[in-house]
Amino acid sequence: MDQPMIGEIDLYGVLFPPLLVWLGIALLFSTLLRAGLKRLGLYRFVWHRPLFDLALLIILLGCVSLAMNRFF
Repeated sequence: MDQPMIGEIDLYGVLFPPLLVWLGIALLFSTLLRAGLKRLGLYRFVWHRPLFDLALLIILLGCVSLAMNRFF
């Protein structure tokens, strides 16, 4: 069973690994979600905010990676 290789993403002649692009997308979603959490005041329930933000980014990166692999 051969797995298809994921190629690099070409952006004006500069090749980027897909994980870097997915991380950028996840970072954008994370920034929006953190702003929403701060606005709603939900950070008061979080014990360690930087650790929570890192975990949120990793979870979002996994979701973006799963979505990109499934649909593209």
